[in-house]
Amino acid sequence: MDQPSVDTIWDWLDQVPDPEIPVISLVDLGIIRDVRWEGDVLNVAVTPTYSGCPATTVIKFDIEAALRDRGIEKLVLTTQLSPPWTTDWLSDKGRAALEKFGIAPPSAKGEPDRCPNCGGTDLERTSQFGSTPCKALWRCRDCLEPFDYFKCI
Repeated sequence: MDQPSVDTIWDWLDQVPDPEIPVISLVDLGIIRDVRWEGDVLNVAVTPTYSGCPATTVIKFDIEAALRDRGIEKLVLTTQLSPPWTTDWLSDKGRAALEKFGIAPPSAKGEPDRCPNCGGTDLERTSQFGSTPCKALWRCRDCLEPFDYFKCI
């Protein structure tokens, strides 16, 4: 097999969903930090959303499976903790996918801009913790629906 280009590898990784929020890819989440060939070994650097993220092991397994399924035999996955991940690394495509799925994407003000269900802006936080540690639970007073907000980090 010919060595696939780094761009091709990025495309493949963009098809690997986040295990906790499967509507967003690992690339759109911004946790794939580097992809490079060193000779015949593919190196992929991953920055977890936070150091205690329970999905990190599954994420690495999913990356390895996706690449090995495409013929990558020599692969090194590294965890890159510095600089730490930030929600600024979410792609615009990823932010749109979150909102379409009903999760308010992070905003500069540290709270949701609008309800992902109806677009309303009369919002209240009901819990600092949502369905995963990286999300908080909010409710829209306009449509009365609860929703997750992806916390700013």
